[in-house]
Amino acid sequence: MLTRRERWILALLVLSAFINYVDRANLSVGAAEIQTELSLTDYQLGLLLSGFFWTYALLQLFALAGLLVDRFHVGWVYAAGFFIWSGATAVTGVVTGFVGLFAMRLLLGAGESVAYPAYSRILASYPEQRRGFANSVIDAGTRMGPALGTLLGGLLMARFGWRAFFLALGLGSMAWLVAWVFFMPKSWSIAAKKDEPDAPGVGSILRQRSAWCTFFGLFCGNYFWYFLVTWLPAYLQKERHFPASKMAIWGALAFLAAAAASVICGTLSDLWISRGGAPTFVRRAFPAAGLALATIIIPVSFVRDDTMAMVLLMAACTSIGMWSSNVWAITQTLAGPSAAGKWCAVQNGVGNLAGVTAPWLTGWIVGKTGQFHWAFVMASVVAMAGAAIYLFAIGPVKQVTFARPSSH
Repeated sequence: MLTRRERWILALLVLSAFINYVDRANLSVGAAEIQTELSLTDYQLGLLLSGFFWTYALLQLFALAGLLVDRFHVGWVYAAGFFIWSGATAVTGVVTGFVGLFAMRLLLGAGESVAYPAYSRILASYPEQRRGFANSVIDAGTRMGPALGTLLGGLLMARFGWRAFFLALGLGSMAWLVAWVFFMPKSWSIAAKKDEPDAPGVGSILRQRSAWCTFFGLFCGNYFWYFLVTWLPAYLQKERHFPASKMAIWGALAFLAAAAASVICGTLSDLWISRGGAPTFVRRAFPAAGLALATIIIPVSFVRDDTMAMVLLMAACTSIGMWSSNVWAITQTLAGPSAAGKWCAVQNGVGNLAGVTAPWLTGWIVGKTGQFHWAFVMASVVAMAGAAIYLFAIGPVKQVTFARPSSH
């Protein structure tokens, strides 16, 4: 069982993950109104929507976020990142032009870049049989963000305007920092690696085959997820001809299904391991099965009955929740506490390149074919590639033995 402090830490991490994903998605919700008010071109709007990923992915790919989390007190590093991204959200509500908006999106990405490395640095110290649940509830927070953020954000912006929404969200989120400073990890053995002078560097991590498997496994699953997040509303309205209200409901339900499945599967994986299941088999089984089952989305594009199509869509979203429930638990076990921050940072940087690839490639396919069917097929092909990585390539799920640096 987790201690009382560990439960509070986990609850605050889940809440911060929810805020994290609301903040990164809120520009999409208000895009039409913002574009009109500020007279932005479609090209400028596209730059704004992608700007977040520039700093978010690059700071992790170059391991700066992981270095900060591993080298310094993870609690304070995460607090600083949260303050930066919440401040960027609030200031977005008062900027008056493209340059200011773009700067705030870059700052938002920079602040949020420490989130996943911090999660892994903290959870890598948790017992193996508790790690699945802890990761899955954080993952559920990231699924709830797009679901409730889109629904509530749309309603609140319609009533109060986009500027008031950004200001209230950014400033209101600062209350989280008060609780975090009180409950965050205090022990340096968890919070930083001050007593680990021989902790592996990024080069040592990149020499591990299992590291590259986790990188590309996350990319494949994220491709499917970002395909849903960015194009599902357009599909429901353009091809299913759902009105905006019906689209919002079904879109939110799809993301909620993924969140529920993640928590359930994370809990089941921990229970399985605690009752004697081999961590290697259990941790790999859920991601592999989830990505393979997600291909049930292919018939959605040609089933005429809306009810049957939505049942298949819910099944696909449930499957992606099964995948994501154990992804970070695998990484934390392989890396161990001393390398979890840097490993996770590079993995998340590679994985979030799917946030650039999936929307762009989907748009190209839909533009060329005039329909979504082949975009669904492409997402399923990428998902099957990810399933094969988890099933056949990733190897034993146990802490990697890194080569010790030679002394001269």
